[in-house]
Amino acid sequence: MNDVVFWQWAIFGCLVAVLLALDLLVFHRDDRAPSLRGSACWTLFWCGLALTFNGLLWWWRSQQAGPAEGREAALSFFIGYLVEWSLSMDNVFVFAVIFRFFQVPAQYQYRVLFWGILGAIGLRLLFILAGVQLINHFSWTVPLLGVLLVYTAVKLAIHTETEVQPENNLVLRVARRWLRVSHGGHHEHGHAFFVRQAGHLCITPLFLVLLVIETTDIVFAVDSVPAILGITKDPFVVFTSNIFAILGLRALYFLLAGAIEAFRYLHYGLATVLAFVGVSMIGDHFLVSEPGGHLVPTWAKLIVIATALGVAIAASLASNRAARSGNTSAKP
Repeated sequence: MNDVVFWQWAIFGCLVAVLLALDLLVFHRDDRAPSLRGSACWTLFWCGLALTFNGLLWWWRSQQAGPAEGREAALSFFIGYLVEWSLSMDNVFVFAVIFRFFQVPAQYQYRVLFWGILGAIGLRLLFILAGVQLINHFSWTVPLLGVLLVYTAVKLAIHTETEVQPENNLVLRVARRWLRVSHGGHHEHGHAFFVRQAGHLCITPLFLVLLVIETTDIVFAVDSVPAILGITKDPFVVFTSNIFAILGLRALYFLLAGAIEAFRYLHYGLATVLAFVGVSMIGDHFLVSEPGGHLVPTWAKLIVIATALGVAIAASLASNRAARSGNTSAKP
């Protein structure tokens, strides 16, 4: 695994900070509901930026450690980005349920997701560094993470909409019990998270939504971080691929939130991916004698993952087309 010095982490951190500042203070400083066309353009922008960074990573690692290392790092980044981006598509459904439950107007949802992403970045960094250290010092954690992914895959394959219940969120219940919540709805307080009422500092209902979003991301991180660690143990590649996918999550949400039900079989594809990576991690530990070796080559993992996701999406679109055709033919 290549060592990344502090200034390289610092440069990436500054890049993310600049992108977030431009996003909030320049491009989305006004509260408005993003349009479908605008969300599509922003989704393409974030994807293009991730692929550009991947090209730079390929060049940098090739110069640093040779062409083979450069290809391996770039391929690992791409797979990690693809897995996290695909998991984000399934997470869009959860966000939609949360916003619907709290009746958050569309013009304020972007602001909640923005601050939620800031928390997610810090949380992912903590999870990734802790995961890498555990794997480096305790090799037996690798098959345990693999078992966790297989278990998550089974749950994902059989999940239903009724399982998403924001009102049961522990942090939400604690906040409502111990914190002073303001009176009034979202339209009264706008995008504010804190207001003063009767001389007291209060949190707004929108802040409660943010708490639910942040705590929900902990569950997402438990799924996605081990999945990417099953591809590569390089913390810089794991973190950067993860963060680039998260940065595009807001645009992806507004692009897909109204049509997420069209991808009805996506969770089966995601379950296949998680199960495959989990089994690969177990196999790497018990069947590969070379330290850091992989039972399945990285390029083969890309083929399997892309095929699983592609089949799930294609099956979803075909099913939707058949359903529309059936409804049309049933009309008198």
